[in-house]
Amino acid sequence: MAEPMVKVENLCLEIKKDMILKEINIEFEKGKIHGLVGRNGSGKTMLMKCICGFVRPTKGVVTVQNSVIGKDRDFPESLGLIIETPGFIPYYSGYRNLRILAEPNGTVGKKDILAVLERVGLAQAVHRRVGKYSLGMRQRLGIAQAIMENPKLLVLDEPFNGLDKEGVEDMRKILLELKEQGTTIIMASHNGEDIRLLCDTVQEMEKGGLVGDSEENK
Repeated sequence: MAEPMVKVENLCLEIKKDMILKEINIEFEKGKIHGLVGRNGSGKTMLMKCICGFVRPTKGVVTVQNSVIGKDRDFPESLGLIIETPGFIPYYSGYRNLRILAEPNGTVGKKDILAVLERVGLAQAVHRRVGKYSLGMRQRLGIAQAIMENPKLLVLDEPFNGLDKEGVEDMRKILLELKEQGTTIIMASHNGEDIRLLCDTVQEMEKGGLVGDSEENK
């Protein structure tokens, strides 16, 4: 295997005496799309949260780009994500929401935000209040915020929720383009077609553990 973007070693997570994650050992290679599959409650989202630094494991180590999360850094250095339902300020426009999110790092300007909104199909809704967005439009906006700073790592939990057929096709195209640019993507989806068409590797989770994997050569 080539150099991993993410390495998870002996990771366990216990919450209120319940073992949520059990001895997870896995590597995610740079520049590929990696799928996580499994039923609700299998541990996919919690594993993603540990990788992103949002949840500290009870035991084990998560290393992203050679930095130990929770020790060397609180969060991965170059990260875009959608975990659970993206939250936005409903009385602000899509553009203003992204501008607020971009301010702390200062790496994205007005032209960049307008370009990413066009890329995800929201060019006609730039100045519309998010409260007026449909579910699919909110999901497109969520993907826009995840990719607008050109992160090296994307962590996406059910990124196609709420999208119609056209929206799914648009977002699949974007993810494949990002992969070609060298972005590493970890995604969970209940849709087998998403996994089949997009993912280079697939890991199945069940009851907090890894139960199988497969490789799809593209």
